[in-house]
Amino acid sequence: MTREVKEIFGQGSGRVSGRGSGRGSGHGSAAPRPAAGIAPPAPAALAAKVRTLVPSMTRSMQRVAEAVANDPAGCAALTVTGLAELTGTSEATVVRTARLLGYPGYRDLRLALAGLAAQQQSGRAPAITTDIAVDDPIADVVAKLAHDEQQTLADTAAGLDTVQLGAAVTALAAARRTDVYGVGASGLVAQDLTQKLLRIGLMAHAHSDPHLAVTNAVQLRAGDVAIAITHSGSTGDVIEPLRVAFEHGATTVAITGRPNGAVAQYADHVLTTSTARESELRPAAMSSRTSQLLVVDCLFVGVAQRTYETAAPALSASYEALAHRHRR
Repeated sequence: MTREVKEIFGQGSGRVSGRGSGRGSGHGSAAPRPAAGIAPPAPAALAAKVRTLVPSMTRSMQRVAEAVANDPAGCAALTVTGLAELTGTSEATVVRTARLLGYPGYRDLRLALAGLAAQQQSGRAPAITTDIAVDDPIADVVAKLAHDEQQTLADTAAGLDTVQLGAAVTALAAARRTDVYGVGASGLVAQDLTQKLLRIGLMAHAHSDPHLAVTNAVQLRAGDVAIAITHSGSTGDVIEPLRVAFEHGATTVAITGRPNGAVAQYADHVLTTSTARESELRPAAMSSRTSQLLVVDCLFVGVAQRTYETAAPALSASYEALAHRHRR
């Protein structure tokens, strides 16, 4: 079974055509060109995009991305050759980095850098995230966590592809059945989404057991939806049931912090999340949950809007059914 794939990380739908199963690599060494009609990220979203994608870049591409994020004004004044020399890379690496960040070419990236520099010079200082130390007073822990959470939510909102979000909402609103896969912290997010969908009268199941997830995915068909939640984009226990659902014709969605990860090759729609900077006391599995929950809430509200005539009465009925449990 084959489907088209839009060749850009984190944006667009479809998949790489494969040998019978619809599977394809989609992860060659060359960065894909943004698809026609897809607008490049706004200047305000550039820093968020860098933070999201840097961990999955090659070291040379990381140097380019970090340079443009740390000094947008300085880099905006450089030619592609100048930025390559500054970062100790090649012109090809600079162009590949620009494309991975969502820009058709380096010229478009320079324009975004100029816009970002203008915003910063207008008085809005860039956010600074600091690690939590073992001996930090609890007041400092609260302040640092609050800062990281706010930055994570802002980054996720700035980088979320609303076209893909809308397409996923459309599929969910019309789905006969929705299966959601997640393990560990992502499993908690999967449960949150299914509970929300159930309360508005939709059939949804969360699967954290990989064997049960696969056996249920086999039953999915066209008109069903399968959602995989994985920050790393490489969690095998989540990718396998998504692949099975994909092969059986279900519409598939990936909620991931790595839009160029392995999970994306089986996703019709990729919704990219951000995460606070990792620390010894707060690994990615914990910090990623905030952005995942934001995406889940966006999906739920979108579906509730599309199905309002049935969702509102169902939600009201669920409140009434539980009201006596909250009375004193």
